[in-house]
Parts: sequence; C-alpha cells; structure tokens
Amino acid sequence: MKEQESIPVTKGQRSAKFVKTGIQIGGNYIKHYSKKLFNPSLSRDELNEDNATDIYKSLSELKGSALKIAQMLSMDKNILPKSYVDKFTQSQYNAPPLSGPLIVRTFSKNFGKTPDQIYDKFNIHSSNAASIGQVHQAELDGKTLAIKIQYPGVGDSISSDLKLVKPFAFRLLGMSEKDLNIYIKEVEERLLEETDYELEVRRSIEFSEACKHLSNVVFPKYYPALSGKRIITMDWIEGLHLKEFLKTNPSQELRNKIGQALWDFYNFQQHELRAVHADPHPGNFMITSDEKLGVIDFGCIKEMPDDFYYPFFSLISTDVIKDKAKTIAAFRKLDMIHKEDTESQIEFYYKAYREMIELFARPYTSKTFDFSKPEFFEQLYAYAEKVATMPEFKQARGVKHFIYVNRTNFGLYTILQELKSIVNTDTFQPHLK
Repeated sequence: MKEQESIPVTKGQRSAKFVKTGIQIGGNYIKHYSKKLFNPSLSRDELNEDNATDIYKSLSELKGSALKIAQMLSMDKNILPKSYVDKFTQSQYNAPPLSGPLIVRTFSKNFGKTPDQIYDKFNIHSSNAASIGQVHQAELDGKTLAIKIQYPGVGDSISSDLKLVKPFAFRLLGMSEKDLNIYIKEVEERLLEETDYELEVRRSIEFSEACKHLSNVVFPKYYPALSGKRIITMDWIEGLHLKEFLKTNPSQELRNKIGQALWDFYNFQQHELRAVHADPHPGNFMITSDEKLGVIDFGCIKEMPDDFYYPFFSLISTDVIKDKAKTIAAFRKLDMIHKEDTESQIEFYYKAYREMIELFARPYTSKTFDFSKPEFFEQLYAYAEKVATMPEFKQARGVKHFIYVNRTNFGLYTILQELKSIVNTDTFQPHLK
C-alpha cells in the first residue's frame, strides 16, 4: 500500500479536506440525479459506492478521530449501506500508513532519538496502520517488539474533527441534533483517552495483570521506559487476525475455544472489574499458533458506574424483565422512559424496549449459545431497521453509557458470529444487589 508522505495537522488544513470531500459528494449527487432523469428506476448503489469511496479516502488521509468514527460505523452493520461498511472496514486492519521520514520525526520529537538509536533493529515500514496510529516491528536484546506510533496532531484535532464530522453524520445516521451531540460528547471523551498513550500503557498493564488467569487469553508485555505520550513499546505477539484465521478453515472445536476465550475476557471485565475493553473490532485481536486469543490494544476502556450497571444487568440477567413495574422502574433509571412521558408513551416505550432487551439478552439467558445460527442476528438487524424509521426514536433516550456498552456487546456478538462459535455463557455472572 502506498505510504502517506504528509498528514493535515492544522484546523484549517483539516477543514479544507472536509470541504473538498463535501464538494465531491455534491458532485456525486448531481451525477446520480442526472442519470436518474433518463433511468427513473436507477438504484442508489452507485451513488453509495462513490460517496463511500470519497469519504473513506478523505478520512484515511486525515487519520485520527475522523477515521476512528468510520471504523466504529463499520462495526454497526445495520446502520449504513453495504458499500460504506465494506469501505470503512478497511480502517479496522489496513489504513494507508505514514512514510518513514514522518515516523523518524515522531521519534525524534518524543525521545530526542531516532528509532535506530533506541532499538537494535527497526522496520521503517509499518506492519499495520489503523485510525489513531500504526505499528512497526523492532528488535531489542533478542526480543521482537511491536512499536505503536501515534499519528501527528491526532490528539490535538479531536474536538474540531468531530465538529467537522457532524454534517456527514447527520446525513448518514439521520439522528436528531440532540442525539448526535450526546453521541459525539461521549465519543470525544473516549477518544481523548485513546490518544493518551501513557494512560494506555498503565491500563494495559493493569488489565492484562487482572485478566492473566483467564484460560486461552494472552497479552503482550509493556515497556513504560520505552514508551511515551505518542509511542508504546510492547512485545510482538505472532498470530493471525480474524480474517486470516478464518481462511485457515479452523475446526469447530477451535472456533469454540477462541470464542469462549473472547466471551470470558469480556464478561470477566464487565462483572469483576466493572470496566471493559470497549473497542471490540477484529484488528485488536490475534489468534496465536498455540490456539490462544492475543489481546493487543487497551486504548479504549469504558467504566460502568453503579447507576448504570445495576439496572442494566438486572434487566438482562434476572427475572426483572418479567415484572412490568420493576422493568419500567429500571427503564426510568436508565433514562429510557422520561418523567414527562404520557401513559401512552410509557406503554409504547415499555413494549419496544422490552422487546429489544429480551432479544439482546438471549445469549445471557441460557447456559450455552450458538452464535453460528443466523436467525438471532437477522432478528437483531430487523429490529434495528424497524426502530430506525420510527419517529418515537428520533429523540434522545438512554444514558450516555449505552453508546460504548452497546457497541462493546454488539461488537462481541459480531466477532462470535464470524467465528461461528458455540460458547458457555454462564462462566461469569453479574453481581447484583
């Protein structure tokens, strides 16, 4: 893949890139409607493909929060047309990398030394490039290391980037401004944490230590002395990403083993640590040659406060959902039903959210769950499509914690679906008052 020689850093440069992309999209619409004059039955497939290509090209050159949102949207397969999902999925594994000279400058700025002065060997060409940074392989004292390097200007441009992304999000998601602002504020808080590499190293050490007893899950060792605000040094974990792993045609037994490791990793954190690795896209995991799940990124962590954890997990793991009064009380605590709602609105949201919770909680309500069966996911996507067109769901509902907790659990479900795993889902249970 061609390396990127420069990256727009200033607000003006990044804004100009968005404006240029907006003009390209406007041109795509003009082209589409000109063709539609002569062919009224023309679908939007070509328009979606052209727009997805132009938007992804722009975001991949900007890097940072703009590309991160594309990555997040690529996981929400029921939100966007397929062309966007296909294009944005590239950001999970292989965005265009930055060139060698830019990487050397980043090291010089952060350490006052070039990579060759720090490591015995350093591969100037990246092995993987994503939204916030890219990874290079290095060697030191006989150890193979992974060096994660943050793109220049990423941390400083988050707030302004998100403001520039809003018009695209309005068009793509159809959210109300209030909904979108709640979403963007929570995303901004997590992204600011994600660009703090010193925080990531501390969390990575804490979480890998807390989770080290889990079966078939492995973590790299982190080196704080060789890390800093924009650079992380850790052990290199040799393995295959999910897509590569699935191409090897693994046995059902191995699919189940990796799926179980993933399920235990997430549910141990949710219920024992009350904070969870909230970036479950496949690029953050490796399957090693000795059949273990390697977790290689702890940049995004979502903590779950009591006032969210207790009502949420009481709904999906106890008999509360069978009691209408208790269910409505939990919905009120989670801001899914509002104080000013009328009786008819309360009844409407009670029925709608109960249907959603019962569907979402299905893996939690049995001892084992087969994620290979398409019916569960077909029902999930059908429900999401149904509520997306309902005016009652255009207003903001639900506390902000849903954004990343839902993203985490649906991301987990999606990976288990791709693995076609059958897992024991009763290994770590909620702790409820």
